[in-house]
Amino acid sequence: MSSCSAVEHDDEWYARKRHAMVEKQLQARDITDTLTLKIMDKVPRHLFVPPDFRSEAYEDYPLPIGYDQTISQPYIVAYMTQALKLTGSERVLEIGAGSGYQAAVLAEICPEVYSIEIVPELAKSAELKLKELGYQNVKVFAGDGYKGLPEYAPFDAIIVTAAPVSVPRTLLDQLRVGGRMIIPVGDYFQNLCLYRKTPQGITEQNLLPVRFVPMIHGK
Repeated sequence: MSSCSAVEHDDEWYARKRHAMVEKQLQARDITDTLTLKIMDKVPRHLFVPPDFRSEAYEDYPLPIGYDQTISQPYIVAYMTQALKLTGSERVLEIGAGSGYQAAVLAEICPEVYSIEIVPELAKSAELKLKELGYQNVKVFAGDGYKGLPEYAPFDAIIVTAAPVSVPRTLLDQLRVGGRMIIPVGDYFQNLCLYRKTPQGITEQNLLPVRFVPMIHGK
């Protein structure tokens, strides 16, 4: 249990913490996209973590959300969002809804966000939280992220928040030509990679070493 769990804070306190997060963790590093920074300063991350950890929601580390899953540190959420270079017209697929936070960030930018979560309980709670906060442009599905959502493809962007050992071809197939996918790849040692689908084929760019929970196959 968090050492801060007994402390209650008001919305103003969380807003100050969120603004400090943007200044010290994002702007002080390499997050320069003004839209990403604006949204990270808006979305109430503390409402997407368990109550015992809300006081730590804006700190520079991941937090547990139950079922052996985590919410990524704010910097990684911002970095992955910025790397997709979203303009506001995209249909986006997220693999790994978790608590729903990354989907909320994406929904502030894009008109259509689809998210898959392997843990049914997390899928349900993420869906309820997103609806509670007014995000009507997100659809959350319980299911196997390796399969994607072919019935809603093609996607302009895909973001994967758990690490497969190798890149699922099914997800690349669901990208539109001109689309891009950001995904952590690897077992113990992982790299965050950006894939682009061009008329000539798939290009790959290694971005930085990361540590994500493993991507799990459905039964």
